[in-house]
Amino acid sequence: MIQIILNALIVILVAVPLIRDCRVNPVKRVFRYFTTQSNVLCAAASFAMIIALLAGKVPQAVILLKYVGTAAVTVTLLTVFFFLAPTMEGGLKMLLSGSSLFLHLVNPVLALLTHFIWEKPEGPFWIVLLGVMPVLLYGALYLYKVVVLPEDKGWEDFYGFNRNGKWRVSIACMLAGGFLIGLILWLV
Repeated sequence: MIQIILNALIVILVAVPLIRDCRVNPVKRVFRYFTTQSNVLCAAASFAMIIALLAGKVPQAVILLKYVGTAAVTVTLLTVFFFLAPTMEGGLKMLLSGSSLFLHLVNPVLALLTHFIWEKPEGPFWIVLLGVMPVLLYGALYLYKVVVLPEDKGWEDFYGFNRNGKWRVSIACMLAGGFLIGLILWLV
């Protein structure tokens, strides 16, 4: 029952800020952030987990989806603490205020908690590659929108990953970090 409650909390704590943000900002703008995308993925996986638990059998596919969602929000959590907070004006105070508290900290911690207690996938090493897929896909999109497209057609570098033209270093670090997170979640 606790597992269902924690997964329901993840769903609610993503849905409420997301609905609020979409009322204030254009949906296209809200969904351009990895924070939003990773939390929605994790909430969808949590919802699938709830349904599977209520049905009495959790398929491996649901466990894998939750693993991928957990890896993605863990990337969000660690990026906030180790890259964004030290480099952004306002630091942690700004990054953990309002709905950002749930999307940057609470939901990732809840996902990690459910992962380590109940939802660790079992299987071969290739599962780790699934965990890095959200970072790889979003990284390609971010690179295209920030570096490849002309300034007037793309996104501003809101994460600062291309600061001083260092996008190659940022991509390498994010992929390596995503891989390590996936590996740790798979091993521990």
